[in-house]
Amino acid sequence: MNLHRIAAFSDGDTGGNPAGVALLDALPGAALMQRVAAEVGYSETAFAAPTGDGAWRVRYFAPQSEVPFCGHATIALGAVLAREHGEGVYALVLNEARISVEGRRDGARIAAALQSPPTWSRAVDAELRTEALALFGYAESDLDPRIPVALAHAGANHLVIALGSRERLSAMRYDLDRGKAFMDRAGLVTIVLAWAESATRFHTRNPFASGGVYEDPATGAGTAAFAGYLRDLGWSHGGAIDVVQGEDMGMRSRLRAEIPARAGESIRVSGTARVIESS
Repeated sequence: MNLHRIAAFSDGDTGGNPAGVALLDALPGAALMQRVAAEVGYSETAFAAPTGDGAWRVRYFAPQSEVPFCGHATIALGAVLAREHGEGVYALVLNEARISVEGRRDGARIAAALQSPPTWSRAVDAELRTEALALFGYAESDLDPRIPVALAHAGANHLVIALGSRERLSAMRYDLDRGKAFMDRAGLVTIVLAWAESATRFHTRNPFASGGVYEDPATGAGTAAFAGYLRDLGWSHGGAIDVVQGEDMGMRSRLRAEIPARAGESIRVSGTARVIESS
């Protein structure tokens, strides 16, 4: 198996979120992909095979489950495709959507950008909100009232919780088993915890208990969903936001989300990727 290990959304030569990327002639069965993803041990591994019409069929597996869309593994895939098949834009066929990824060389690194699936957001009921806050030990006074707790979607469901201070974001703690039970019950792939440093610069953390991962250092799918939600709120984003993630893990990562004006339209999420290992 042609397996690559790539850190997506890196901060120069450090940081980023490691992902596995397997390029194949044809996708194997789900059980094998699940086993390989568990052996790789990263939060996600992307498995990709050519469809015969210029596109690539892609599936994403976390150590404990398949996910419908993973942003950082898509960026990693874009970097591998650029290295193995040349710079350009590649069409991707996911389980539930068609998207694209672009990969181009940027010195020793690869610059990559994905176009997310369409976005939507909606309010959550009081019970879900209360349970989510209790999971992290947050009080109503810890929240940023400008960005209400909501469900946001960009190929997968993410719960958005915006906090009023960097200190409360840094203090994030939760029980992994309890978090997994909550997220599975609510149909969530991740939870996006965010703090607005300014209108266009955010710091985020991303619990991924549904996949058996305590926290991701960079999350393209969550960033796309969050950016789409800010658009729905009428947030003064000026067309793009920059996101810093992973600082509290010692794996500082940088993501940029470009936000078209039309509601529901795809979000472009970009960053750089660095090679950890290829085999």
